[in-house]
Amino acid sequence: MEKTFETSLNELELIVKQLEDGEMPLEESLKLFENGVHLARECRERLTAAERRIEVLMKDADGSFNLEPVSG
Repeated sequence: MEKTFETSLNELELIVKQLEDGEMPLEESLKLFENGVHLARECRERLTAAERRIEVLMKDADGSFNLEPVSG
């Protein structure tokens, strides 16, 4: 089963906290860092895909885009 964006982001935040603590051996830190890079890329890809979907939804009937900022 594929992880949700929120799950991936939460895992990434946990990894960042663990790495900031600096309490683990180098090899374990490197493995965590590699996993963090993978999760960050995954999150970025999901955000890009969501952006594209929003652009498609915002497309006017005449085919031009009417992009408006998304409030968070």
